[in-house]
Amino acid sequence: MRIKSEIWVKAYLRRCQVQGLSAVVVRRGDEHAGAIYICLNRLDGTVKLYGPAPAGLEGGESERRWVSCFANSPISEGEAATYLARQVKFDADIWIVEVEDKAGRHFLGDAVAEE
Repeated sequence: MRIKSEIWVKAYLRRCQVQGLSAVVVRRGDEHAGAIYICLNRLDGTVKLYGPAPAGLEGGESERRWVSCFANSPISEGEAATYLARQVKFDADIWIVEVEDKAGRHFLGDAVAEE
């Protein structure tokens, strides 16, 4: 069983704050099981977007796993907004967290399936 989305997001925000980064919840989703998207704003007009890994990925039953939504390539803020708007239409329960870091650190560690 996974930790609730709201608790995971609060812990993630705290981790970012401890590292001196600005991190905010842009969209609040379902507190129990909402999918979480991490939008890493590199403050140069580009972002990297991380979303939930596909079901069935090893370790995904009990831990949150992540994949880069755009093959680990930076995209424009507009492209990210368009992609996330489509995701909201598909699933109204998603969370969107935005982190600002020029160095591009996401603090998702080994939970990122593809990098």
